[in-house]
Amino acid sequence: MKQIITIQHTQSIHHTNGMVGSWTDWDLSDRGIAQARMIGKNLKAFLGATDAALYSSDLLRARHTAEIIGEALGLKPQLTSALRERNLGKCVGKSVAWLRENMECVERTVDDRMFSDAESRRDEWMRLKPFFEELLASNEETAIVVSHGDLLGVFCTMWLGLEPEALNTCDFSGMAGSVGILQTTESGKRIVRRFGDLSFLN
Repeated sequence: MKQIITIQHTQSIHHTNGMVGSWTDWDLSDRGIAQARMIGKNLKAFLGATDAALYSSDLLRARHTAEIIGEALGLKPQLTSALRERNLGKCVGKSVAWLRENMECVERTVDDRMFSDAESRRDEWMRLKPFFEELLASNEETAIVVSHGDLLGVFCTMWLGLEPEALNTCDFSGMAGSVGILQTTESGKRIVRRFGDLSFLN
């Protein structure tokens, strides 16, 4: 049996200043730092003596979240660009208002791109897939994955064995600091025990 704990990075500065997140390297806000500490404390109690591996997006806001949680658990995060948020191309570094005013395409399918140089959600899926498959094939019984909202939606859809096209009609959505718990049964069935759980912030 395998357990994967997903964590959406905690509050970032871009959540408070009206800027686009994506591949811009925003750090955590003071509130986000406090939230990460609380998640680390509660996750330590939740896991007990369970051994775990810790993986994180290499973007600063996720990496900082993972480092703080890792301090509580005695783990060093393994960083990978596979867990980055979706690249939104030319609007990276711009404001959300600029994005809305200059969007080149309204996304309706997994193959649409907001901007010509942005990733589609299928692109994001294909970037994530090798890491996902390696994680499932590993001998680690518990893995913690710190990433971003859009990417974790793709991750959980992939977890359920669905195809990318499923994202045309359904999705997973969480908030900053939310936690998911994914587990396999002895028969190999993949279960979503929790998603978007904010109780680890309390």
